[in-house]
Amino acid sequence: MILRSRTVTVLALGAIFLTGCSTEEQQPEQLKPLALKEQVSNTVKAPGGYAVTWAGVLSNANPWHFGEHVVATIVGRDAGGAEVVRMDQPLDAIPPGGSLAFTGEATAAEKPAKVTIEYRPARWRPAARIASAFRTFPVSGVQTMRQKDGTYLITGYVSNPYTLPASSLVVNALLRNSAGKLVGGGNAYIDDVKAGSPPRFILTIEGLPASAKVAETEVTARTWGSTGRPFEELALGGAVPVHTVKPTTVPFAVDRGNAAMPPDKQ
Repeated sequence: MILRSRTVTVLALGAIFLTGCSTEEQQPEQLKPLALKEQVSNTVKAPGGYAVTWAGVLSNANPWHFGEHVVATIVGRDAGGAEVVRMDQPLDAIPPGGSLAFTGEATAAEKPAKVTIEYRPARWRPAARIASAFRTFPVSGVQTMRQKDGTYLITGYVSNPYTLPASSLVVNALLRNSAGKLVGGGNAYIDDVKAGSPPRFILTIEGLPASAKVAETEVTARTWGSTGRPFEELALGGAVPVHTVKPTTVPFAVDRGNAAMPPDKQ
């Protein structure tokens, strides 16, 4: 009788263990939500009201998934808490393990005392390649020039590291002070970016207060759209080889890579 009871107990524990393993295997992968790392807003007087500008940086800590169909909601309230401006801004897809800089502007009839940026949760889609396959678009020759009217003119060049041409890219510029704090930003678009022929971009950033002290400009470029398909197609097409020039040094007389290793001494 005791033996039978022990047998039933062991079988019951085994069934519980197998059920637990099965449930654990069937649970969907837990993905980390997007994180709003930085945000800033500025309000200046404009014809017919106030110009409200903002900039932010969203990060994606998931190395295997695109964050797609993200929408930011910008809300401005006056000193009494009443809403004076609201805008929904569709954002571009955030690549696996990457980040997204975004900027925008709106007009308000009354001056907001506080502006906040929120966003709807992303829809996650597994990427067809590992995160390292999604190479950044190199930016070079960046120049930042403050104009007499207080605006900032940003110029530079964007290269394409992929073999396929990029039909359209968005260029984002973030302005920072000497402490590295975000103070503003803007964007521009460039079309038909081919490997080996970096086009020049020009963008203007407005709406910064006179007290803003810009010490650094951070420029990034990426494909745009609510999904990561354009970026994924470029990555699947392959990257341009880093070394494209034939070596000029004399080759080794003996290929050491084929030499046999000496036997271990006893």
